[in-house]
Amino acid sequence: MKRFKNILYVAESGAVLRAFYYAVDLAVRNNAQLAVILVMEPIPPYLTRLTPHMLRQARIKELQAALDKLCQCVAGRVEIETKIIEGKPFLEIIREVLRNGRDLVVKLAGGDGGARDWLFGSTDMHLLRKCPCPVWLIKPTEPAPIQRVMACVDFNVLDSIDSETTEALNRLILELAGSLAFLERSDFHVVHVWNAMAEDLMKSLRTGIGVEEADAYLKEVRLEHRHWLDRLLRKARKWIGPETYDAVQPKTHVPKGKAGDIIPKLSRELKIDLIVMGTVARIGIPGLIIGNTAESVLSQIECSVLTVKPPGFVTPVTLEK
Repeated sequence: MKRFKNILYVAESGAVLRAFYYAVDLAVRNNAQLAVILVMEPIPPYLTRLTPHMLRQARIKELQAALDKLCQCVAGRVEIETKIIEGKPFLEIIREVLRNGRDLVVKLAGGDGGARDWLFGSTDMHLLRKCPCPVWLIKPTEPAPIQRVMACVDFNVLDSIDSETTEALNRLILELAGSLAFLERSDFHVVHVWNAMAEDLMKSLRTGIGVEEADAYLKEVRLEHRHWLDRLLRKARKWIGPETYDAVQPKTHVPKGKAGDIIPKLSRELKIDLIVMGTVARIGIPGLIIGNTAESVLSQIECSVLTVKPPGFVTPVTLEK
């Protein structure tokens, strides 16, 4: 599937090349444009006796040479546009997306040098929350090719208002994950985590509900979620295309529990290399641009992640500085 047409790779000085090679490979496979951006922090004038302008120009020249050397590694495979921009990394990356209509951001995960020893740095988390296009954060040790892809889908039985938005997000997740699984010849896993509302209350002695009745309730809820996933995958076969869908043969998982706990645990058990998931909770609530479940999953997983947002999402970042 040729989905991406305008890919942005975020370069970092001293970073490994794995993420860059993925961006190049995607651009070649999709016949897409590829731009490489390197964001440098503003240089305080007190750091040197040279004038700030002279230091800035010297730094730009040094970074441009590094970008030219990077592009020489894949000379002849794809034409690459390079840019060096000064400012706050996550802001300038998102502004580049807005300014030039980029449809995918590829970046090596981490790289902020923060105190916490986890996979994603602060720039990554800002992009996951606020970047309007899909963001692929690649773990430095991710295997090539990717061997196992997991798509995480969900729905809310109580929220019929957002059903169209939710389905559009699930469609995008399955199309991207299925396409990548097909291209990489990977195992393809589709996960939907469910929970039964008021389960603890039903099992309480105060309700007078028997064990058999409570078990029957749980079975009914599980079947409802199982049937929902089956219906979604029948649609996915049309979205992805019968040939691609039949080739990847999705393996489904419908575990019970809290998604924030289950998804990271399952990803480790299945040795997942890439998780494709949504990060937006509700698009109509100002300030609420990433759900608690997504936040919990992202803080615990140990693999690369490709995140998407539903149609209608508007980033809080603007082109005005």
